[in-house]
Amino acid sequence: MVAFASAKFRRVFAAFDQDGDGKISEAELCLFMKAALGGDVSAKEMQALMATADTDGDGFLDAEEFVRLVEETAAGTQDEEGDRCREAFGMYVMEGRGCIAPLSLKLMMSRLGLHLDVDECQAMIRRFDLNGDGVLTFDEFKTMMMI
Repeated sequence: MVAFASAKFRRVFAAFDQDGDGKISEAELCLFMKAALGGDVSAKEMQALMATADTDGDGFLDAEEFVRLVEETAAGTQDEEGDRCREAFGMYVMEGRGCIAPLSLKLMMSRLGLHLDVDECQAMIRRFDLNGDGVLTFDEFKTMMMI
């Protein structure tokens, strides 16, 4: 596995790699895209993303491919993505605290058809919670959305 440039990439990769096998499958990527964007990502869009990022053609994103995808995405359409990201963030912020708390994540996931308990939501938040305060700020959410 490639050495990550920062702990941020390591945590984000681990969040996507649900089964801990060191690779991100299309299904894992799709689940987090759905959660991050607040809606479905078409199968065609997901296949195109995987085809572009999966440079070795094994059907998975390893750490190196993942980092390259994140960096390319971050270097791309920052302004447009920032607007969409802020809009998506607003869908999750329900407690008036300006951040995504476990309960607001649980409620939003429920609306998406993913019924998680609060402990599972806390675990999801911990994966992206770069400052360790137990909630996701906009910048932490944006890091998650960079994919």
